[in-house]
Amino acid sequence: MSILIAVTALLAVLCVFNIFLTVGVIRRLRDKTAAAERARPEPPKVMMPNGSPVGTFTASTVDEEQVGTAVFAGGPTLVGVFAHGCTSCDERLPEFVTTAQNFPGGRDRVLALVIGSAEDVVDKRAALAPVAKVVLEERPGGPFATAFQVKGYPAFALVDAEGLVKSSGTLVEHAMSPAIRV
Repeated sequence: MSILIAVTALLAVLCVFNIFLTVGVIRRLRDKTAAAERARPEPPKVMMPNGSPVGTFTASTVDEEQVGTAVFAGGPTLVGVFAHGCTSCDERLPEFVTTAQNFPGGRDRVLALVIGSAEDVVDKRAALAPVAKVVLEERPGGPFATAFQVKGYPAFALVDAEGLVKSSGTLVEHAMSPAIRV
């Protein structure tokens, strides 16, 4: 009988020890997860920072429509900037088109800037035209790009009705994530 009590006591001690080890492992995993979340890099700054007002601009779309800062008054506007010769732009174009198709307000609430000569960006224009108002600027530093302080490509932003950049980055999800939920 004393052997049975000793074995039971030993098993109880092992179970308690196992619980302490498990709690320690869980605590370490929580700490590592929290540290990884804090260390997550911010999106690269490819255009003006969040909360900044978009500069004044006027531009013609490929459909000969005039757009400017007043376009934001209708509500949240999704903006995408693409350049000729930019492989990242080519990779992210389909995601932008899909997001634009589902964006509230449709084509009137989506602006796309394509930088390059008309001949060089035919494919991008064709993909974007059904879902966005497309502005073409032959060189970087045009009025549209300057208004958004574009520094890299691709660049995406969500602009509110007051003309303030709510969120921006190099991925469509950067523009959509911390901003107004659509």
